[in-house]
Amino acid sequence: MQSLPRNAESEQGRVLTGTTNNEDAAILSFPAGKAIVQTLDFFTPIVNDPYRFGQIAAANSLSDVYAMGGTPWCAMNIVCFPVKSMSKDMLSEIIRGGYDKIVESGAVLAGGHSVEDAEIKYGLSVTGYVEPDAYTSNAGLAAGDVLILTKPVGTGVLATGVKASWDGCDEMEEQLYQWAAKLNNIGGELIREMGLKAATDVTGFGLGGHVLEMAQASKALVAIDSKAVPVLDKALELASMGLVPEGSHANKHHCKNATEVAEGVDSLLVDLIFDAQTSGGLVLAVPEARVDEAVTYLSERGEMASVIGSVLKSGSDCGTLLIR
Repeated sequence: MQSLPRNAESEQGRVLTGTTNNEDAAILSFPAGKAIVQTLDFFTPIVNDPYRFGQIAAANSLSDVYAMGGTPWCAMNIVCFPVKSMSKDMLSEIIRGGYDKIVESGAVLAGGHSVEDAEIKYGLSVTGYVEPDAYTSNAGLAAGDVLILTKPVGTGVLATGVKASWDGCDEMEEQLYQWAAKLNNIGGELIREMGLKAATDVTGFGLGGHVLEMAQASKALVAIDSKAVPVLDKALELASMGLVPEGSHANKHHCKNATEVAEGVDSLLVDLIFDAQTSGGLVLAVPEARVDEAVTYLSERGEMASVIGSVLKSGSDCGTLLIR
């Protein structure tokens, strides 16, 4: 395996001791007066290209920090790999992809751990920072907030098509890479710029599952406009053929008792709203009076900014999701 290049500019003054001398642990400096955001995630490949898989897995891990309004500071690799049966070059490409995404985020790689395993898995443990009195949470929704989504849904369906080598799978993989490897850093910047109180990223529980978590934590009634939710190309077509992953069906079943689907809503759109995503976008709760400002901020920086729903009311009797 080739050694990774050193991100000397970012590491200077941050990594006090790390992997160079095979230390037992990394020691890093940390910004004074900040609070820590800590997260961990890893999963099996959803695309065939190992470098792209590394980028997607790293972007997915970093996303949780952005969703809290945080800034990534350092990361550590988590790797499972069948080193006896697969080329180390493939492992090298996965790690290189992850490293490049870490550098793009402004964080530094401080080490990691690998395990021999029959199945490839990769991800990161990420440490970020936030202002102790300024961060988002699931419990921060307020009546009148408008929900903005920054990436389309459907990655779970497309990944199923790629794994099945379905017709057009190369184009599906390109779409997956385009969106899933994209950092949610601009959304994180908007959270800090506007002082938003509620946000989440869309991952394994799907858009519906994560918005319901917000509704329940905030004791709010939240509505999603199914026709306003952006969908990846071919996702609806593939869903109509039954290429919906088991995790997506499980999401819908798990949420059914707290979800109301209005009459006439396309059942395939409901499937995609609960589609298990990998490295999806952010759902940003923006006060109604500042929606245009938020959409402009995101759009001017090349981000999708789809208004997909709103918080209808809040109170102790709420905690439900309406799909209409």
